[in-house]
Amino acid sequence: MMKKQIFVYILILFSGLFSACTQNQEEENTPQNVILLIGDGMGVNQVFAGITANNGKLNLEKCQYIGFQKTQSADNYITDSAASGTALATGNKTNNRYVGVDTAGNVLTTILEYAEKMNLATGLVSTSAVTHATPASFIAHQKNRNDYDAIAADFIRTDVDVVIGGGRKYFSSREDGRNLIQELEENNYQIFNDIPKAGDEISSKFYAFTHDEHNPPVKKGRNDMLPKATKVAIDQLSKNENGFFLMVEGSQIDWGGHDNDTEYVVSEVLDFDAAVGQAIQFAENNANTLVIVTADHETGGFTVLNGNIEKGDVEGAFSTGGHTGVMVPVFAYGPGAQEFSGIYENTEIFNKIRSLLEL
Repeated sequence: MMKKQIFVYILILFSGLFSACTQNQEEENTPQNVILLIGDGMGVNQVFAGITANNGKLNLEKCQYIGFQKTQSADNYITDSAASGTALATGNKTNNRYVGVDTAGNVLTTILEYAEKMNLATGLVSTSAVTHATPASFIAHQKNRNDYDAIAADFIRTDVDVVIGGGRKYFSSREDGRNLIQELEENNYQIFNDIPKAGDEISSKFYAFTHDEHNPPVKKGRNDMLPKATKVAIDQLSKNENGFFLMVEGSQIDWGGHDNDTEYVVSEVLDFDAAVGQAIQFAENNANTLVIVTADHETGGFTVLNGNIEKGDVEGAFSTGGHTGVMVPVFAYGPGAQEFSGIYENTEIFNKIRSLLEL
C-alpha cells in the first residue's frame, strides 16, 4: 500500500513539473515585442551576395529559423511592393498598386493598427520616403500607391509613435495647402529634420524626416542612417511596458535590382544587415523580443555568378529590370521564431505575428 502511495505521489510530482515546464515554454514562446525588417527586393542571391561581400558572414545568420514565403498578388503572378506590403501588413492579398485596402478598395486593418489598439508602441523606419509603398502599407489605405499626398494624410489619422525616413515634402509642400507638419505638432508630435541624437530632448511621439523625398543610396552618402534610425526607434519604443511593434525597411536593395547594379544591391544589403544587427542585439538582451527578417519580393532576377569570400568580391548578373515571382526567405530570431519555418503565403507573416502578440 505504501509503495502504491509513493508511486502516485511521484506521478503527481512529475505531472506538476511537466505542466510547469510546458507553461514556461509557452511563456517563452510568446513575444512582447516584434521587429519586422523588410529588405525590399531581397531574394536568396542578394543575401548570399551580401554574405560574400562581408567575408562570409551576416547578422541575419544568427536567426535560428528560416522559411520561405510566396509573393504573388491577387491580380498578378509578379507582385509590386504595394500588394506585397499590404499582404505582410494585413494578411490579405490585394491588387498591385493597392495600399492597405482589399481588391474592392475596402479598408484593411494593419498589424500596426492592431498593435496600437492594444496599447503597444508602434514605429516605422525606412530609407525611402515613409509614404512609399512598403511603409505606407502598414499605415495608409489608398488604391493608388503613387498618391503620396493622400497617403501622408492617412498618417495623421493614426497614433503611430515613431516615424523615421524621407518624405517631408508630402507633409509640408502639398497641393491641397495642408500643413501636416503643423497638424502633427498639434497632435503632440515632436518633429526632427534628422535622426535624434544622444542628448536631444525626445518626447514620447516623434517624426524624424531624414530627407525631403527619398534618402540617397549608401554609396552616395546615406552612410549609417538605417542602422542608426533602427536603434533610436527601438530605444524609444522599448520604453513602453506593454511592448512594441516596429517595421524597418531597407528600401533600396530593390532599386539596385531595378538598375541592374550589383554594387548598389550589395551595399544596400550590407546596410540593411547592419540594421538587422541592431534588432538582434536588442533581442539578445531582451528575451521577449521576436525579430523577423524577410522581403516583399525579389527584384532583378539577380544571380551570383562568381565571387571571392576572402576578398569580398561579388560578380552578379540580372535577368530583368523588374520584379520576379520567386519565393523569398524569412529569417526569425527569438520567442515564436519556430513559427516562421516552412513554406507559406506572404499573408501568413501577418497571421503569425498577430497570433503571437495575441492582438
